[in-house]
Amino acid sequence: MTIDTLKLESLLSESREIVLVGHFNPDGDAVGSVTAAYHYLKARGKQPRIILPSPYPESMAFLEPEDPRERIVICERDPELARRLVAGADLLVCLDLNRLSRTEYLEQDILQSKARKVLIDHHIAAETDRFDLAVSTIDVSSTCELLFWTLMAMPDIAGDPDRIPLRCAESLYVGMMTDTNNFSNSVFPGTFEMASRLIARGVNKEALQEKVLSCYSVSRTRLMGHMVKDKMKVLPKHQAAYMLLSNKEKDRYHFLPGDSEGFVNLPLAIRDVRISALFTENFDGKYIRVSLRSKNEINVNRFAIRFFNGGGHRNAAGGRLYMPLEDVPAYFEQALEAWPEEEKFS
Repeated sequence: MTIDTLKLESLLSESREIVLVGHFNPDGDAVGSVTAAYHYLKARGKQPRIILPSPYPESMAFLEPEDPRERIVICERDPELARRLVAGADLLVCLDLNRLSRTEYLEQDILQSKARKVLIDHHIAAETDRFDLAVSTIDVSSTCELLFWTLMAMPDIAGDPDRIPLRCAESLYVGMMTDTNNFSNSVFPGTFEMASRLIARGVNKEALQEKVLSCYSVSRTRLMGHMVKDKMKVLPKHQAAYMLLSNKEKDRYHFLPGDSEGFVNLPLAIRDVRISALFTENFDGKYIRVSLRSKNEINVNRFAIRFFNGGGHRNAAGGRLYMPLEDVPAYFEQALEAWPEEEKFS
């Protein structure tokens, strides 16, 4: 992995208005990477701002900037401010997204911006040609891991994790921890090295795990039980399982952003299930959010590209469907039937 730290250092040093952008439906890696970058830049004397297209899980709120005036701007809630920040930026840093379309409402604003643009991302087929500098590889667990190694190569850090601000280190650990499902998947040798160095830096992994993984409401826990007991369908022929989450169920269980995090992994605990899917009705009912997970050699990235208008990683991918929720089960089974064997194990 080659990182042009000289160019990145030059871009950061020369920029005054730095805006950090994550993807729509932000997960732990998206929130972790943008807040880690914020805390790093803040320690350098910069005044960065963060924009996320849509709300993030409540369990990540502790990663937010301390200053209320610099809190994360949610485009869905305050589109005028988000667009004003993009328009006024002289450097845009996009994290944890391989395509600008994943910024949803901000895509055209970013494309039209005259600001220099940096990408830091670990997804397949990143649109690197749209950026002045792209730090992109799939050989890491998460964007937070990639950002960690990028920072370690920067002149001011110079390979010493003790020079990484503690709050930045905490964000990096949270993003890596959540994107690996607490070291259950997409783990590389460097992932453990990163974790070891961050813990030596002073990161309290038990405290972070409790904040992120043991903070759910009673309603969310009951929803999880309902999904497993009443909504999980197992397809033995295809060694697959799926669940549907409707807006009515969200209302019944007082659903908050992030409450379904981890649900798609639950069926994979079953011995003979190798593919798991979660289909979630979007709040406005315009599309179905698709989350896919798999075991070992099954390549759900190819599955998501072919059938679900999406993509991602070998064992973790996602996408969208534009159909009524009740039509999804039949479509999913048809897709499993039509999925070429050579793609499944490619």
